[in-house]
Amino acid sequence: MDILMIIKAIFLGLVEGLTEFAPVSSTGHMIIVDDMWLQSEKFLTQHGANTFKIVIQLGSILAVVVTFKDRFIDLLGLGRFNKKVNSTQGRLKLTQVIVGLIPAGVLGVLFNDYIDDHLFSTATVLIGLVIGAILMILADLIGPKKPKTQTVDQISYGQALAVGLFQCLSLWPGFSRSGSTISGGVLLGMSHRAAADFTFIMAVPIMAGASFLSLLKNWEYMTIDALPIFIAGFISAFIFALLSIRFFLKLINKIKLLPFAIYRIVLAVILYIIFF
Repeated sequence: MDILMIIKAIFLGLVEGLTEFAPVSSTGHMIIVDDMWLQSEKFLTQHGANTFKIVIQLGSILAVVVTFKDRFIDLLGLGRFNKKVNSTQGRLKLTQVIVGLIPAGVLGVLFNDYIDDHLFSTATVLIGLVIGAILMILADLIGPKKPKTQTVDQISYGQALAVGLFQCLSLWPGFSRSGSTISGGVLLGMSHRAAADFTFIMAVPIMAGASFLSLLKNWEYMTIDALPIFIAGFISAFIFALLSIRFFLKLINKIKLLPFAIYRIVLAVILYIIFF
C-alpha cells in the first residue's frame, strides 16, 4: 500500500471533518481539494472514490453522535438510564426531530436521481454557495437580537417543521445543510446555538440513512487492498469533525453566520476563477 495514498485519505478525511457541519459547504471543498488536487479516482477508481467519500462521511456522523450522546440517549427514551439527566420533561422530543426530517426526506427520495444527474456540477455549487451566503447574511441582519428560543429544548413543533423546510434547500449542492437550517432557525426566532444543536441532531439520521444505503449499493468496491485507505479516511474525518463541531458550537452565538457567509463568497470567487 502506497503511503502517499494513506496521506491523501487522511487529508480528505480532514477536509470532510472540518467542513461537513460548518455552514461552508463540504461539497464545494471536495471539488477544490479532491477533483483538482488529490484526485482520489486515480487511486481508488470512480466507484471506489465515491464509496470512500461515503465512508468518511460516516466518520463525521459518528463525531456528532459522540458529541450529543446524552441527547440521543434521551431521544431514544433511555434517559432514565443516564445519570447526567434527571428528567426528560421539557426537553427536545424524538417526534420533533422526525417532523424536522420529513420535508427534506420526502423531497430527497422523490428527486434523488434528478439531483445526482443534473445538479452535481461546479456551476450549481457556485450558485448554492452564493445564494446560501446571502441567506446567512439576511439571517444575521433580520433575525431577532434577543431570540425567544435560546436552547434546543425550547423548540416548538412549528419551528421544527419550518427548519425542516429550510433544510430542503440543502438538497441543492453547495447550499450547505447547516447553513440553510441554522439560517432558517435564526429567522424563526431561535438563537444561533439552538439552531446549530437542532441542525446537528437532525443531521445524524438523515445522513446516516443516506450513507448506509449508498454503502450497501457500493459494498463491492470496499476491497481488502483499499481497506487501509478507508480506515485512515474514516478515523481522520471522525477526529477532525469532533474538533470542528465542539469548536463551532462554542463560538456560534458569538461570531454568528456572517464570517462563514463571507468565506463562502470568497470560495465561490475562487471556484469561478479556476473553472471559468
